[in-house]
Amino acid sequence: MIPATFFREFWLFGLKQAYGCMFGGFLLLVMIVTRYWYPLETLHRYDFIFLAAVAFQAFLLVFRFETLREALVIVVFHLVATVMELFKTADSIGSWVYPEAFVFGVGNVPLFTGFMYSAVGSYIARVWRIFDFRFTEYPGHFWAVALVSLIYVNFFTHHFLPDLRWLLLGVTALLFWRTRIYFRINTEYRHMPLLLGWFLVALFIWLAENIATYVNIWVYPNQSAGWNPVPLAKLSSWYLLMLLSFVLVSLVNRVRGIVASPVAGPASSRGAEGGLAVPGLPD
Repeated sequence: MIPATFFREFWLFGLKQAYGCMFGGFLLLVMIVTRYWYPLETLHRYDFIFLAAVAFQAFLLVFRFETLREALVIVVFHLVATVMELFKTADSIGSWVYPEAFVFGVGNVPLFTGFMYSAVGSYIARVWRIFDFRFTEYPGHFWAVALVSLIYVNFFTHHFLPDLRWLLLGVTALLFWRTRIYFRINTEYRHMPLLLGWFLVALFIWLAENIATYVNIWVYPNQSAGWNPVPLAKLSSWYLLMLLSFVLVSLVNRVRGIVASPVAGPASSRGAEGGLAVPGLPD
């Protein structure tokens, strides 16, 4: 028989995840609603999405659903994402297009697109805080930052040079295969391999991407004649982007260790307060 604590923690886990997804969920909801009902004739749909994202961001800050640190993460992601979007949507590259008109934008890129990426960053920053993330066997920041720098560069260079994504995924597995992420749902810490956690989040991003392309937010070349599901192969790109997002957030949120076998009580309390150092984990 499944204990009652399982259902309680499962319910609480879902609520915390929903809280973490507030910004991304709102953005996706606006995209869906405006696809099927958008009565404004004086404001382009893309521009409305941009203004709605800015307003919701302000709402989160004013009512303290989001910290200034998490808002900083959103700004960084917006800048990093816009640079990549400008490159990917250039006529000479044409990885995808934004088919609708807009005023708020740069080149071929409407400004709301940066919020799609920063929604991932804000989610990571928020769940990092509310689940009190701790880690064991996390590699040094130098190696993690070096890896994600190569990942970011490969998003550009694979159009002209051999694609290194599978090599980079292999290096990721070698670097993080022993890393476990600990998260506190209620009183006790639960844990899983960090590589698995990244995959689960990347899977949900891929599902959101299918919804976004279905409601005409952006269009891939194979969808120009009609919508088709985004290939599963795209999961590799989202996995690498997930890793990039996570490491960027780790530069703002301190990576902390935990006791080897966390349980509710004094031992886990010490880990929660001070982040006990463990082998292979930088303080």
